[in-house]
Formats: sequence, C-alpha cells, structure tokens
Amino acid sequence: MNSPCADASLLAFTTIDSEDAARHLARQLLQERLVACVNVVPGVRSLYWWQGQLQESAEWLLLLKTTGQRWPQLKARLPELHPYEVPELIATGIADGLEPYLRWMVRETEQE
Repeated sequence: MNSPCADASLLAFTTIDSEDAARHLARQLLQERLVACVNVVPGVRSLYWWQGQLQESAEWLLLLKTTGQRWPQLKARLPELHPYEVPELIATGIADGLEPYLRWMVRETEQE
C-alpha cells in the first residue's frame, strides 16, 4: 500500500565536478526550499558522450528529495546555479516510504 505523501514525493539527481560545487549547490537549493534534503555522494565515475567525444569524469552525485509541487521551480532553477552547460537533472516518483519522512519532505519544501 502506497503512502498518501508518496504520490507527492520525488527523488531527483544531478552530478557535478567538485565537492565544493556540490556542497554549494546543495546549500543553495536547500535555502530556497526547492528540496528538503540532499545527499552528496563522492566517488562517482561518469562516462558519456559530449560534443562528439567520449568523456570520462570524476563527479559527485547529488540525491535531491523534493515534491511534485516544487519540481517545476527546481527544474528551472538548477540550470541557473549549475556550472555545466547542460546539467543532468532527472527525477523519479517515490512509490512508497516511511510516512513521517515523506510528510517532513512536504512540510520542509512548503516553507519559504
């Protein structure tokens, strides 16, 4: 059985090229209440095509906990704050979760 708050909750992610940049981006998104929580995961190795060439980079993964209500603002704001020309930003719905945590996510992103 799905949690009532799960339908409103999203897990999004992005990558970035340094720990300092990751921490700065996370803090900015939190201060703007676009996310309730950010996990910064070091040691990600990304391989991808960019401008016709195969690239490999060390990156930091940011797991962003937000809501469907805040998603449009997050989607518009992240490219303004991110140093990449085309930053990765992908979101997926949360099917279920611990109800108090999901309520907390909603509550924290509603405040401004």
